Amino acid sequence: MSSKKKELLSTAMKRTSEWIFSQEIPSDVTVLAGGVSFSLHKFPLVSKCGYIRKMVSESNDADLSEIQTPDIPGGAEAFELAAKFCYGINFEISIENIALLRCVAEYLEMTEDYAVGNLVARTEAYLSEMALKSLAGAVSVLHLSENLLPLAEKIKLVSRCIDAIAFMACRESQFSMTGRSDTGNEGILSSTMSQPKPIVDWWAEELTILRIDIFQRVLVAMMARGFKQYALGPILMLYAQKSLRGLEIFGKGRKKIELQQEHEKRVVLETIVSLLPRERNVLSVSFLSMLLRAAIYLETTVACRLDLEKRMALQLGQAALDDLLIPSYSFTGDTLFDVDTIQRIMMNYLEYTVEGNRLGYQADGEYVSPPPSDTERVGKLMENYLAEIASDRNLTVSRFIGLAELIPEQSRITEDGMYRAIDIFLKAHPALSDMERKKVCSLMDCQKLSREACAHAAQNDRLPVQTVVQVLYYEQQRLRDVMNGNPMGGDSPALPSKVNLYSTDIHAVSDEISKLKRENEDLKIELVKMKMRLKEIEKSGGRSATGSPMSNTSPSADKPPLPRRSFINSVSKKLGRLYPFVRSEGNSIAKTRARPSKNRRHSIS
Repeated sequence: MSSKKKELLSTAMKRTSEWIFSQEIPSDVTVLAGGVSFSLHKFPLVSKCGYIRKMVSESNDADLSEIQTPDIPGGAEAFELAAKFCYGINFEISIENIALLRCVAEYLEMTEDYAVGNLVARTEAYLSEMALKSLAGAVSVLHLSENLLPLAEKIKLVSRCIDAIAFMACRESQFSMTGRSDTGNEGILSSTMSQPKPIVDWWAEELTILRIDIFQRVLVAMMARGFKQYALGPILMLYAQKSLRGLEIFGKGRKKIELQQEHEKRVVLETIVSLLPRERNVLSVSFLSMLLRAAIYLETTVACRLDLEKRMALQLGQAALDDLLIPSYSFTGDTLFDVDTIQRIMMNYLEYTVEGNRLGYQADGEYVSPPPSDTERVGKLMENYLAEIASDRNLTVSRFIGLAELIPEQSRITEDGMYRAIDIFLKAHPALSDMERKKVCSLMDCQKLSREACAHAAQNDRLPVQTVVQVLYYEQQRLRDVMNGNPMGGDSPALPSKVNLYSTDIHAVSDEISKLKRENEDLKIELVKMKMRLKEIEKSGGRSATGSPMSNTSPSADKPPLPRRSFINSVSKKLGRLYPFVRSEGNSIAKTRARPSKNRRHSIS
């Protein structure tokens, strides 16, 4: 049939349908669509719907009065719009109903074979000229198509929307990057050209309404068109914050989520993690910590959790204490916080550090040794974490020691942070044996304690007496170095070889501790006196230089000034009693060791 004849026939059928509708002729067929019955007329439906025409012609019943439309896309709402189109009733085609109309037109076979300007052609024209011309429109059509699968996929409506979104998103991203580059400072631009900082574009919020599988396909299509992977970070953050909202991941308690919802969120999280960019410093550590909490809570795959742990390890120097305080979601009397996860993160960090030192800098930035400041920050962070979890009574000695031993010694300038964590742990675990307390205290180097920490440790009853002896000895040695004219203290010598810090004679050790404390006080007094005398000598020297009478600065006859040599000799007598544990044979003290060996510190002889 020629196109002109088709057009004339379609016009005649349209007029007939309008006449039937206007004359209120009784219906001769009932169509069941989406659980709703529609009393209609065969002629308008047959004139434009190939599906209904086939049902009528192939029916054995000459007077077919009921037609079933199982699995019609869009249900009753979609069929009602298609029926209005068949009757010639005007209605508006919009972004909200175009996906519905396109799918129902395909289902009812409303093509040009049955009428000119049929519904399939009309909807295709609207998609091409209006809906897919804007990014917001394409996203909206794609979102509505999610409920029309698999037919929407069959007619390539989904793929067309994805391609349109990918094209426009890349164009908008390039335009915004060009605009920022033109208005930015050239010096700043040159320093950041290697990896521009991703900024959330206005359209990123639009993508968060998509289902996770469709969202993934959109991002893959964008990268295929040249969209940079590091720029996906802000988009993924927006999507994760919206889709994972409502999870109780910041407190310990039983799950308040249904199994179906838990499964859906687990799929969302695992997909997001698989899409995360590989570049460093694109995502914040706080965001990675949030994903890791959710992964533990939702019990995702082990690979998903290990991937997040490795990502956190790469940026551990940027983490805050709250990022590491991940609750333990088990209910078997375990620790309050997930210590094992943090231990694995720290081990990954140390592996990256060693690997970076061995390989050095690489162009892809995958293995780069952290700077010393980063290592110090990580050491301080882990000391604070130890202090935070130390008060947990369920934390065992072995787990505390295992985590503390991972902190590199070169990252600990002082041992004050370690001492604080140990003191909190001993206070929260008063039932520890002497051997366990000794093992815990062996984690810190008493030589690196500050004066304030030494003063506190010397009076700390929770520490083993052997540790207190070490603290007092090194404090005495520091004072001796100062009085010998070495204010920096230098390398403190080790304890004499004949000193048995872990002697079982508690009374003897306690007596020696008392003597050491008295010696410390005497040395401090002598040090103050020496400083005062030095000030007096400086004042007298200044006055004599300006011609002041010497009589004003000369000492009285009753109390002549003591020569400097005799004063140092008197101090030397005090220092002669620094080694109360050494026998009278006059054994010398080794001055090269920095701290006692582990064999001696753990000796129980």
